[in-house]
Amino acid sequence: MAQVKMQTARTTLKEPDAAAEDLLSQLGGGAAPKLVTMFASRERDQLALNRAIRARLPPTTRLVGATTAGELDNTGIHEGSVVLGALYGDLEVGLGLGSGLSVDAIGAGAAAIKRACENLGVRQQDLDPRRYVGLVIDDGFRYKKEELLLGILEKSQTLVLVGGGASDHNRDPARQSALIHVDGEVASDAVLVALFRTNAPWAALRSHWYVPTGEKLTITKVDESHTRALEIDGQPAAKRYAEILGVEDVNQLEFGTPHGFAVRPTALRVGREYFIRAAWKPQDDGSILFANLLEEGTELELMKLGDMAGMTRSFFTEELPRRVQNPQAALLFHCGGRMWYASATNTVAQLAETLKAAPTAAGMNVHFEIYSGFHINTTLTTLVFGAN
Repeated sequence: MAQVKMQTARTTLKEPDAAAEDLLSQLGGGAAPKLVTMFASRERDQLALNRAIRARLPPTTRLVGATTAGELDNTGIHEGSVVLGALYGDLEVGLGLGSGLSVDAIGAGAAAIKRACENLGVRQQDLDPRRYVGLVIDDGFRYKKEELLLGILEKSQTLVLVGGGASDHNRDPARQSALIHVDGEVASDAVLVALFRTNAPWAALRSHWYVPTGEKLTITKVDESHTRALEIDGQPAAKRYAEILGVEDVNQLEFGTPHGFAVRPTALRVGREYFIRAAWKPQDDGSILFANLLEEGTELELMKLGDMAGMTRSFFTEELPRRVQNPQAALLFHCGGRMWYASATNTVAQLAETLKAAPTAAGMNVHFEIYSGFHINTTLTTLVFGAN
């Protein structure tokens, strides 16, 4: 029988050595895990925490992690803590770190997957998508997901990827920063690839709380950065979106507000899938900033809000077991925008309660998500392992 299992631990202790002792004591002293994931609140001393955890792990255990905008496990969504996920069983892991995202994101992605493949002794062009899957964590505040994905997938376009951006609880863009952990290294402006090889059941999955409406809009003019929509349906972008949402003040549009973009976001339809690529912030010049790159002439479908907690619970109790045989472990990458909207509508407690229905889980609130080679948002992405 091939299987992958997980144990988790969480601590709120601040001092790095005390936190590490608490976490490792919760994991116990049994078999050495193949990989430990560490999701840690940003305000902590990440270098000291890394050294304390790394020193207490067996030499054969790999370590990856990131700073967060909140930490997840089966007991809920937390702030100010550290969550570990220890993976055991029939899997091998190769790690790669690519630096210099802000200068050459394509090159950083290519370097990360190359090193991960070298760890496993496999060529990139030989990655069998039935046995290999990639976990990607980037410095989310560099806004380079689409470019780094081009680098990762250049020589292995069928490789499945899932993950999200390292983040920070601070909402002030001038003070936000993110760090990534790879074994004993802590880096910013970088991207991590953890490449898994396994015969156990697995799937990369995504869940959002929206349903399609059949209504569409067209991005008719963009700026030179391809991140701002200047016109939608031939009209000034913010004015047009305000008409769609029925709000009088364009300042009400910002994602996370009760009547803004989160109520009716846009999605890119790919086959039967709807990948949420929502508008983010209205700008003073009447344009709209999107989190992802835009092309003139792109047609996007308008979605409508569903039952947030109910759809997330159904994902864990129905879709996930249907897609993964005997699910045992889930790495969760939960959009920070979902948290903003849940906070604005006082539904955080109901959302957190759904995590009790997940398999053994560890994860974080991220700064935008990665799924199947796409940069998306407003979504929970997850890598799930099971047993056959």
